[in-house]
Formats: sequence, structure tokens, C-alpha cells
Amino acid sequence: MSKFGILTKYIPMIQTDSFGEWVIDKENDGTPEHPIQMPFVRYSEMVSNFIDDVYTFEESNKDMELTRYGDILKENGLEWGTDSMKDADVSSLNAQCVLALLMGAVRAERFCDGVLLDFFKSGYILKWLERLQNIE
Repeated sequence: MSKFGILTKYIPMIQTDSFGEWVIDKENDGTPEHPIQMPFVRYSEMVSNFIDDVYTFEESNKDMELTRYGDILKENGLEWGTDSMKDADVSSLNAQCVLALLMGAVRAERFCDGVLLDFFKSGYILKWLERLQNIE
């Protein structure tokens, strides 16, 4: 398998996956007896596996320093924010920066529910993985 194969193997899967869905509590009324559950995203099995593989790649490739994804993005003129990440011209980015975009998207989900779903649905995860495949 190629260096980025653990991630680029998702390219064909992304093209057919639904990624996930928002789960919104419509049954409860917010009373103490029936508290409303906060909305959340239930991700598909493919997305869950992708997240695991991003972390596995990071663990296996410490030389890429992906825990520094925010700094890597900044060094490449990008910010760790959805607009900046989406506006990135990936055709000129190196592998480390593209991987930092992926890690940044996965990590962003911990702070903002649904942001990873948006990156998948809007095609950016696919675009970044295709760039990794081209680099290789």
C-alpha cells in the first residue's frame, strides 16, 4: 500500500456514501420529565472508519507532525477555520499541509458538531484526498 493509501482508499467510498445525518429530538417537549436531547450528527460507518484512520496515520507518521495541524496551516497562509480551509488552493499545497487540512477537519468536529459532515458533503474531504493521491 502507498504511504497515503490508508486515507486515499476512501476516495471511491466517499463518492457513494451518505456520510451521516443530523439527529434532532422531536419527541420531547423540554420539561423536566421529558428533556430535549441536544442535536448531534450520527456519522456513517465509513466516516467513523475514516476518522480512525486519520488518527492511525498520524500515529504511524510522527515525522509529519500532524498534531501541529494549526501551525502547519498557518505556515502555509491558512487559518484553522472552515472558510480558510475551504478556500485553500490545494493544487499548490504539499502533503503535510493537505494532511493538516484533513486533521484540522477531524479535530474541528470536537468543537463544532457537524463541521466534518459539511466538509464531506461539500466535497472538500474528497478534494483533499485526491490531492494526496496526485502528490503520491
